Formats: sequence, structure tokens, C-alpha cells
Amino acid sequence: MSQRRVRFGIISTANIGTEKVIPAMQRGRLTEVTAIASRDIDRACSAAERLGIPKAYGSYEELLADPNIDAVYNPLPNHLHVPVSIKALQAGKHVLCEKPIALNAEEAQLLLDEANRHPDLKVMEAFMYRFHPQWRRTKEIVDSGAIGELRTVDAVFCYHNTDPANIRHDAEMGGGALMDIGCYGISLSRYLFGSEPTDVWGVMEEDPSFGVDRLTSGVMAFDGGTATFTCSTQIESYQRVTVLGIKGRVELEIPFNAPPDRPTRIWHEVDSDRKEITFDVCDQYTLQGDAFARAILDGTQVPTPLDDAVANMRVIDRLKKAAAHHAI
Repeated sequence: MSQRRVRFGIISTANIGTEKVIPAMQRGRLTEVTAIASRDIDRACSAAERLGIPKAYGSYEELLADPNIDAVYNPLPNHLHVPVSIKALQAGKHVLCEKPIALNAEEAQLLLDEANRHPDLKVMEAFMYRFHPQWRRTKEIVDSGAIGELRTVDAVFCYHNTDPANIRHDAEMGGGALMDIGCYGISLSRYLFGSEPTDVWGVMEEDPSFGVDRLTSGVMAFDGGTATFTCSTQIESYQRVTVLGIKGRVELEIPFNAPPDRPTRIWHEVDSDRKEITFDVCDQYTLQGDAFARAILDGTQVPTPLDDAVANMRVIDRLKKAAAHHAI
């Protein structure tokens, strides 16, 4: 089993990369960040110097042409996820792409089709939460029947940001609460039920200035249960997930933005016996990078195949369509 590191190039100086993902991958056992690119060379050089990255490029094309880069991490705005990821595949690079994978399921399918033409290259959507031990344990509890048959999942993920310059408020770039954070509620529900929803309902409130949804709630019907979620970009910051079975429940205190510098906890309750489960300090972005790199080095399937990303986009599309008839 090879222990060499996968050499990553970072496409763009987006905050999610420079503030969270790059530092985390620099601490990985199997990941090495060797280059960063921006369409502004000064910005790329500044980020490279601040983060200790050896190379800086003034275009994405230059980075993709570098033969010493094995894989790319793509944290560009949503509308550039698929086109730039396709270019990366055509340049012979593995791709770790931020969520949501595309603007819609049809576009996501284009990426899957391209990936199928490059069977030796790995592509994975960066839903980092799935790599945190708290979610692995939650999935184990559910699958083991420790809360009885799973009946319903409820997720809340909100923050407050009204900055008009923020890309999350740009409709053409794929902005809005559903695309930015509502996609988590859909993903985790599919993950826990281990299936696709049979029906989807939704309601949306649109920001009159930005033209994107700022408050969205959704309901998904699964065989044997339901899942609900609420997401917002303009209310009090809060996140929580509750998983309910016929005998017990699991509650995740910080389900999405799990802190990398302190322990996290979940609660497992059965028959009023509430047990707190704590998890040692870890960085879910480091774990994600190493898991993706391991699949590259060992030639195995990535933990969350691209088919899963396409399926998640299908549900997002269905919810958007349903919510169009129930706008607030």
C-alpha cells in the first residue's frame, strides 16, 4: 500500500479554501497542497505566501497544465463547478469539488458522463460532514437498530448574511439558501435512510433585492419515514439535527460546521436513558482530504461516488419545482 502523498492544486482563492480546506489538507497524512490559482496573479501569490504554498498561477489553465499536480480542489462559485471540473478531468486530474456539485441535475449528469470517460480519475463532491466521526457513529446507531426503525429526520441550518457582494446572493452563480446549506439537509436524510425520497414538498421565501431564496423549508417522504429541513441565510445562526426512531433518538449538536479545535458531542436516547457521546478533536476537512487521497492511491472507489451527487441534485431540482408553487 503506497504512502506517498497526493499533490493538490487549489482552483481559486475562495474563503472556504483558504480559511478551512487548505490548512486542513496541509495537516493531512496523504495530501500535499503544491499550487493555487486565481484569475488575479497577485491574489494567487498573496494566498500562496500566506499559506506556504510553493506555486501560484494567474489562471486555472496554467494550474491544470502542471504535470506535478495529481488532483484539484474546486471551491469556485456553483456555476463553475461543472465546467472547470470537466476541464480538470480532461487535463488528467482527479477532482474534489465543493457542494453542490452543479446548478441542476442535468448539469451534474454532464460531469458524471465526463468522469465515466476517465475511469482512472476520481471525482467526489466535498460534503465534508460525512467524514466526521459524529456522523459515522450516527449512521452506525441508525443502521444497527439502536433507535428502532428510523421514522423521521429533522435538520436546521441557518446563518445571517446580507452582504450584497457575497456570491451566495447572486442568482446567476447558483446562490440562495437551498443551494448553499439546504443541500446538507437533503444529503444527510438520503444518507441516513439509505434511499431516495419518493416525494418532495417545499416552501420558499425570496429576497426581493437579491432574487435568491433566503428561507426554504422542505419535506421529503421516504419508504417508512419522512425528513424535514429548514435553511436560511438571513436569520439567527443555528444548526441542529435530530434523528428519531420508534425506540429512541440521536441529536447532533453541531452537525455541519463541526469545530476543528475542540471535541464535539451527540446524544443517544432510548427509553428516556440519555447518553452523551463525545468525539476527540478532529478536522473533518482533513479527514475528507485523506479519504479522497486514499481512494486515488489505492485505486478504490471514493467514499461518496459521483452518482450520489447527481441524485442529491435531482432532489434539489424537485424541491425547487415544488417550492415554486408555495412561495411565501
